[in-house]
Amino acid sequence: MIQNDEQTSGYHYGVMARAIELIDAADEPLSLDALAAQMGMSAPHFQRVFSRWVGVSPKRYQQYLTLGHAKAMLAAQVSTMQTAHAAGLSGSGRLHDLFLRWEAMSPGEYAKGGAGLQIFWGWFDSPFGRAIVMGTTRGICGLGLAGEIGEDAAFADLAKRWPNAEFIEDADRLRPWVASAFGKVGEKAPLHLIGAPFQIKVWEALLCVPTGQVTTYSDIAEQVGNPRAVRAVGTAIGRNPVSWLIPCHRALRKSGALGGYHWGLPMKRAMLAYEAARAEA
Repeated sequence: MIQNDEQTSGYHYGVMARAIELIDAADEPLSLDALAAQMGMSAPHFQRVFSRWVGVSPKRYQQYLTLGHAKAMLAAQVSTMQTAHAAGLSGSGRLHDLFLRWEAMSPGEYAKGGAGLQIFWGWFDSPFGRAIVMGTTRGICGLGLAGEIGEDAAFADLAKRWPNAEFIEDADRLRPWVASAFGKVGEKAPLHLIGAPFQIKVWEALLCVPTGQVTTYSDIAEQVGNPRAVRAVGTAIGRNPVSWLIPCHRALRKSGALGGYHWGLPMKRAMLAYEAARAEA
């Protein structure tokens, strides 16, 4: 049943991704009929597929994809990150209810490039297309998305982070955690953060940004106690190995511009719009 749900979700993302390309190429918002026609679907069928994936109509979703909406989110968030941090994990939304603990690799372990570490991996369909998930006996340590770069490149991108580890294909071992990670019923998924100490501080700060909210690179820098390290924070965010779960897609520039995203800006826009739409649906 989980596999069927995953396949359906992946199909819905494929439809949505093609729709975003059309929306981006248009000079003005597209009507339901125009979107459906360009995708070779009837308007009612497209509306059903699209609305089931995101929870709102294509017209409403287009509003969440605009730069103006990103700026509005940024203006409204004010101190949500600081509030969530002060409240502790239980105060910052569903993500922290699911991921109640994480274990960071020590600097010595990190320096060894994963030597002596077994990393299990598998491919899964996710709300955002094909996802490569990696994990140790302690938890999920990697999650990458193939939509913009392909499966081979996504796998290589994660694997090169721990070049001396032993990689073992075992999707079944990870499946309960993956089901939980993408909002289905399953075993609670711990995170095993494998990174340098500063990187881990940044990733932990990202976990304090509530679902449906955004923050800035400078806010993260202040949160980790180094307000001048905005560039270093940006680098650490870009090196986040566990996309979606450690929500680096919620970090924007002060201007409200999206900035970069390791797995492609269309994916970042889709994630932000998906979360915002579901939070308000």
